[in-house]
Amino acid sequence: MQSSSITVRVRYAETDQMGVVYHANYFVWFEMGRVECLRQLGFDYKQMEIADDCHLPVVEATCRYRAPAHYDEVLTVETRIIALRSSVIRFAYNLFHVQSDVIRLLAEAQTTHVVVDGKMQKRTLPEKYATAIRAQLK
Repeated sequence: MQSSSITVRVRYAETDQMGVVYHANYFVWFEMGRVECLRQLGFDYKQMEIADDCHLPVVEATCRYRAPAHYDEVLTVETRIIALRSSVIRFAYNLFHVQSDVIRLLAEAQTTHVVVDGKMQKRTLPEKYATAIRAQLK
């Protein structure tokens, strides 16, 4: 699948005293990338929840940190869907810092999501979403 990308600027509150980003904040950016990835497929995640009672909680998250991100850097999060089953979606992320045409890979991550309803009962991903995702996986 083609990846979607967003940019984020590292805020002071996301760093420690040395200006280095706290590791858990990477997952906030990955979530932002995931929502934008779905949006680029034509889905509004909020409407998935409201109109279709379809929620995507994270059931597994991994991240390989390659280099630190620092206060005030502008970062690029690339997100793509790498796997789809009837009730499971897996996303992959790459986080980059680009400065003066030098691209530095900061982190590689994946999240796995189970499709559930509002009562946290596992369900099948509605076909309108599954069809669009499958088309992108080819």
